Amino acid sequence: MRFDVLTLFPELFAPFLASGVTRRAFESGQVEVVLWNPRDHAEGNYRRVDDRPFGGGPGMVMMAQPLSACLDAALAARGEPDAPVILFSPQGERLRHEIVEHWAAASGAVLVCGRYEGIDQRFIDTRVTHQLSLGDFVLSGGEVAAMALLDAVARLQPGVLGDADSHVQDSFNPALDGLLDCPHYTRPEQWRGLAAPAPLMSGNHAQIERWRRDQRLLATAQKRPELVEAARAAGRLTPADETTLKKKL
Repeated sequence: MRFDVLTLFPELFAPFLASGVTRRAFESGQVEVVLWNPRDHAEGNYRRVDDRPFGGGPGMVMMAQPLSACLDAALAARGEPDAPVILFSPQGERLRHEIVEHWAAASGAVLVCGRYEGIDQRFIDTRVTHQLSLGDFVLSGGEVAAMALLDAVARLQPGVLGDADSHVQDSFNPALDGLLDCPHYTRPEQWRGLAAPAPLMSGNHAQIERWRRDQRLLATAQKRPELVEAARAAGRLTPADETTLKKKL
């Protein structure tokens, strides 16, 4: 798959693409990332990409023409004129596991990283096909959000994680019925007077799995109760699960 990223700060991506376990996906080409700077497609001696907003107000607005010309170049290079174009915006759909899975199985997209006060709405209306948001807050630009999507997509590719089952146990994964993950422990067994939970030390696999399931249920019920309700509505909770939740109440 290939992701073309339109960004005024391509240098921000260099350490990200070369660091951590997900670099395997980028270095191997499983997830190809091509960076494009709209300033290279701006007109005039100053390569201007922004201007003051019509109607007044604070900040600057990214101009439609440099972005559109940059997008045209990216689409031509990938040979896919109808490729999806994702803008990271506070007005976008909140990024969720299901959305990550969709893009992890797709052929890629063009990612548009906004800056300043915003982007000329005419570019959004005519060129953008999807809008995504990390949450109800505002970032200085779309680069952090783009890296978040690339990281989430890359770790779902075969062979990227050391253990193929690692992402299956992640929070929100359908394999765990969309629940949050359970707590994890490692050596030493005693640390600052705190012991690792006895079920994890028992060697009894059924007991271990039940403990982990209970912890997932309790954590989700406390922190994200709507996920428990979604699992219940989908018929994913067992009688043992319901017993655990009742004990919590």
